[in-house]
Amino acid sequence: MNKGIKLSLLVAVFAMIFVACGNNKESEKRIAELESRLAEIEGGNHASHATTATPKPEEKPEGPLPSFEFSEEEHDFGTIEEGEVVEHVFTFTNTGEAPLIIQNAQGSCGCTVPTWPKEPIPVGGTGEIVAKFNSKGQPNVQNKTVTITANTWPKQTRLRVKANVTPKASTETPADGPVKK
Repeated sequence: MNKGIKLSLLVAVFAMIFVACGNNKESEKRIAELESRLAEIEGGNHASHATTATPKPEEKPEGPLPSFEFSEEEHDFGTIEEGEVVEHVFTFTNTGEAPLIIQNAQGSCGCTVPTWPKEPIPVGGTGEIVAKFNSKGQPNVQNKTVTITANTWPKQTRLRVKANVTPKASTETPADGPVKK
C-alpha cells in the first residue's frame, strides 16, 4: 500500500476519533499535523525517510526577533451549508523586538485560502490574516489549517478553522421503488 493511501486512512481514522471524542485539543493537534503531512506528500515534497538522514533541527537565530500574538488561533464557523464560502479575520500584534515579515501563508488544502500583509509589521504594529474556506465538495466535519511562515521563532505558526458542513441535498430520484406524483 503506498504512503499516500496509508496516510489518508490514518487521517480518516483520527478524524473519526475526533468526531467521537468531541473537542479534544490533542486530537485536533494530531489531525492538523497529519493534514499537513498529507498535503506535503500530495504536493510531491516527500522523500523516502528510510534512505535519508534525519534533517538537523533549525537553530534559533541570534539577535532580536519579531513575535506573533494572535487574538485567537482557532475559529469555528459552526454549521454551514455545503457550497458556502466563509471567511474569518485573525488579528495579530507584533510583540517581538524586530519588524515582522510574513514570507508565506498556506492552507492545508485548496479549499482554504489565506491572505496576509506583504509589508513588514513594525514592533507593536498589528496585522490581519484572512482565512477563506470554500465548503463546495467538503461535506461533514472539516478541520483546516493555515500555516504561516515568518521571520519569527519558531518560523511556522498554525491557525485553525473548522466547520460542520451540511451536505447538499441530492437532486437524484431514487432508482428503486415507485415515485408518488
